[in-house]
Parts: sequence; C-alpha cells; structure tokens
Amino acid sequence: MDISVKEKDEILEKAGRYVQDEKDDFFRSEVEGLIEKNDVDELYERFYTSLSFGTAGMRGVIGGGTNRINTFMVRKVTQGLCQYLSSFESPSVTIAYDSRHYSKEFALSAALVLAANGIKTYLYDTLHPVPMLSFAVRHLKSTAGIVVTASHNPSKYNGYKVYWSDGGQVTPPHDVGIAKLANSVEGKDIKDISEEEARAKGILESVPESVDRAYFDMVKASLRRPEVFASSKIKVAYTPLHGSGNVPVRTILKELGVDVEVVKEQEAPDGAFPTVKLPNPESHEAMEKVIELAKSVKADIVFGTDPDADRLGLAIPKDKDKSEYVLLTGNQIATLLADYLLSTRKELYKGSLKAVVVKSIVTTDIIKKIAEENGAEAKDVLTGFKYIAEVMESIDEEKVKEHQFLFGCEESYGFLTVNEVHDKDAVSSLVAATEMMAYYAGLGKSLIERLEEIYDEYGYYTERVFSRDYEGSSGKEKMRQIMAKLRSLSIGDELAGRKISEKRDLLSDDDTGLPKSDVLIFTFTSSERLVVRPSGTEPKIKYYIFFSAEKGNRKELEENLPKLLSEFQEAL
Repeated sequence: MDISVKEKDEILEKAGRYVQDEKDDFFRSEVEGLIEKNDVDELYERFYTSLSFGTAGMRGVIGGGTNRINTFMVRKVTQGLCQYLSSFESPSVTIAYDSRHYSKEFALSAALVLAANGIKTYLYDTLHPVPMLSFAVRHLKSTAGIVVTASHNPSKYNGYKVYWSDGGQVTPPHDVGIAKLANSVEGKDIKDISEEEARAKGILESVPESVDRAYFDMVKASLRRPEVFASSKIKVAYTPLHGSGNVPVRTILKELGVDVEVVKEQEAPDGAFPTVKLPNPESHEAMEKVIELAKSVKADIVFGTDPDADRLGLAIPKDKDKSEYVLLTGNQIATLLADYLLSTRKELYKGSLKAVVVKSIVTTDIIKKIAEENGAEAKDVLTGFKYIAEVMESIDEEKVKEHQFLFGCEESYGFLTVNEVHDKDAVSSLVAATEMMAYYAGLGKSLIERLEEIYDEYGYYTERVFSRDYEGSSGKEKMRQIMAKLRSLSIGDELAGRKISEKRDLLSDDDTGLPKSDVLIFTFTSSERLVVRPSGTEPKIKYYIFFSAEKGNRKELEENLPKLLSEFQEAL
C-alpha cells in the first residue's frame, strides 16, 4: 500500500493516542506490537477511519484500533450516549449481551461508563437474547437499552446496538442525537468507575430474575390456541447455534409440555462458533446438524436461532415418515405465520380493533394480500425492525384506540408475534410457529400442504436475494459509484434486459411515504420488482428480486427462475 509520509505520521499519531486511551491490555498490546514492528499497512487499516455510531448502531471486527470494535470504542460511544441522556430526568439503561468474544467485557465496560456518569444501570449477569432486552427495557421502564452483539455475522465481529424506552432500536431524533455526541467523544472525555464502587452505590444492579419470568409468562399468554399443546405430543429439534436462545427456548417449550431435542455440539455458548462457518439460520450449512438430529428423532418441526436469538430458521418434514426435511425461506415463514395469525384472529377475535401487519419493503408482497383479504391493514416500512417498532409505538400512542399490532416480519428471518417486545423475536415466534404446526397437524395437514393452499388462494410469490461485498478502505467508494450509476437510470431505460416502468428513489423522491434512505426500487414492464439497498452495517450491497405468477403460470416461472436470476446477476 502506497502511504505518504504525512499519512504515515497521522496514522502513527492516532495509534499513539489510542494506546493511551485503551484500558484493555489485549487490545492495547495488539496495537503496541504493530507500532514496534512498524507495520504501517496494518495500522492504516485499523486507523484510517473510525467506527462510527450510525442509525444501526456500531459493528466491526474485534481488535485494537479506531476502525475496530474494542473496549475503548465501546466506552467512547457509551460516553456519547450518557451525554445525550443527561437532558432526560432520572435516566436509566438496561444492558444485555450475547455469546460473542468480548460481549460480556464490552457490556460491563458500557455499564461502568454509564454508572460513572450517574446513570442508573441494569446489567444482565448472563447472556440474554435481543428480544428479552427489548422486553426488559419496557418492563423496567428504562430510558434506553444496549445490546452487545453482531447478530449473525462471522465470529471476528461484534457490535453495539442502542434501544429506546419503547423497546425498539433508536430512531430519529434519538439515533441522530446520540451519533453526533458519540462520534465526537475523545478519550479524555470518558468517565470511569470501578464495578465494586458502582454496585456499592446502588447505581449498577443486576437485572432481576423476575424479568425473565415475566417474559416467559408473556410468551405463553400470547398463545392463540393453547389447547393444541395439551392435546398433542410435539417433538421439536432445535439449535441455538452456540448463542443465547438455548435457555429461553427450552424453558418455555418445556413448560408447555413440548419435547425438545437440542444439537449437543451447538448447545453451549461459544463466540468462536466452531461448528459453523456462519452462525446464521438463513444458512443451509448452519442448519445441517439440527436437520440430521430431526431425522434421527423424527421431529415434528425444526428450529435454529442466531447468537442473539432475534432471527429464526425453520424446517419442516417433507413427508409423513419424517425422513427428509425442507428448509423454509424467511418469506415462506412470514407467509405461514401471517396467514395463521390473521385467520385465527378472524375466527376467534370478537373486538372492534383493526389488526395491523407490518413488513419491510423487501419482504414478500403476498403478506399484504393475505392481510387485506382478512380485513387487516398492511404497512410497508424501511428495512430494519426499528421501523416496525415505530409503527407499534404509534399504535400504542393512539388516543382513541383503533388498531392492534398483530405481526411484523422481514425476509431476513426476523419475525414478531407479540406486542410486548419491539424488535424481532425468534423465541416467541418459535413458540407461535410450534403452535401453528400443532394446530394444522390436528387437522391432518402439514405446513407444506398449508403453504401450497396459500399459493392456490392468493397466487404464487417467490423472491431471490443476492449481495456483493466491498471490503477495505476502497469499498465505500465502489458502493457509492454503483448506486450513482443505478440512480442515473430512468423510466423506459433497460436493466437486465427489462424495460423500467417505475423507479422510486427513497433518497431523493418526496412522495414515497417513507423516510429518506439510500434505496432504489425498480418495477419492470415484465412485472418483476428489484430493490437495491446498501447494508447499513456491512460493506455490501443487497439486491432483492420479486417474482409472482397466477396459479396456472407457476410451473413456467419456476422453470425459468435460474435463467431470470442469472440475467439480473450479470447486469448487476
């Protein structure tokens, strides 16, 4: 790498300041070693920029440096959060963490900065899922919450997400306000206190165990047809993928009388995720072991949750003898859950409130069709469950109650079936899916058969997603150039051999009904729809392609899908 003398001096100066400010011996010595070796190229990658707290929080590779996540960066961002909270009366914060490397240490570092600033802090003693943090923030009436997690990313990553009092991830104006302060904090600004002193003063406390019990009871109370658990023997195969879902999932299902078989090799929390390349239930490879377990125990339904247990993977038997299982896509899971919750509500609910189903703009369009056919209102929001939480909060704040939140979903395996959590919740959604399976089994019907019935009734919808990665210091510029080129296209132009009939630019158009966002949506005369979205947390651009066909044309569409997808991939 060609680095000028001036750039080298600037990098070495930044590295020197970092060494002074970093309290953790491992991260500090890591950078000291690079300085001693005069490894300028590696120092440049670690210090050419600084991880920033953005609208999706902060996420990065674990390691020493300002372009890495470490104790200093966690403390820096937390000090900014403290400054933002200083304008609120008697603020408090609840903190959770998952099984990733340094998650517990980062959570404690954040807690001590909060305590040093006089902010009442509740810290979990053990790892807990994202949904339980969202619930705890609401239950304890905290002003804000923090989760230390990098969700489903590879083991080298960790992250830091901030929640607001409604239990959802921060949105404007809070995210912007926190980011402005957090990104300007310097080492000298960060306050500190020992854990012993913070606990002795009562400003740092463990989250009471009663909060866990309240969450478990809430999930069980949310069941629509609880009788199905008493009337049938249910066997579940489950993997927490070395993460935080194991205890809550097994606790709730056991109390419901469900037989749960867990993949032993993936049961214990482990930030190295030794049995998988990627701890993501979206990945077929990550679900291989639990499907093998399901075959051996003849499971009725199969689940996997990611490290922070906000994403849910699901597989179902392909045949009655349960010798083979099929993994469902996020859109298929969302379709089944939406259909079950809406049809059940239509049958059982006697009140006057109108049900609301909320989905992201990149989630299957069949959800909207199912909702409207069942008398519910469907809302599209930007990608990110915090936008679903915003809709939930607006419903909660209605002066004259007219609506009731029923279901939220994202194609990326994020689902929510309860109102007491305001983020995607793999735990309660898993329980709801188990109920759904048991209900249809009682009717002599499999979930595959129910999915086919849905397609017969509403039309066939299918989607394909792919992404391109842009790593390193040049990645951001490359992404910017690609988005600029796509933005230059107009109605009537061709893309992937198709004529554009509609183009929506969520960054510049004023009539989208959605917040400004770096997202492009193209509709083609051939009926396909394409959504292009740079990731807010990773150096990649994601491409979502939507296909649909009436019942009679399904076979032709399925046969042509490989060719259609290839055309888009080659053009993009």
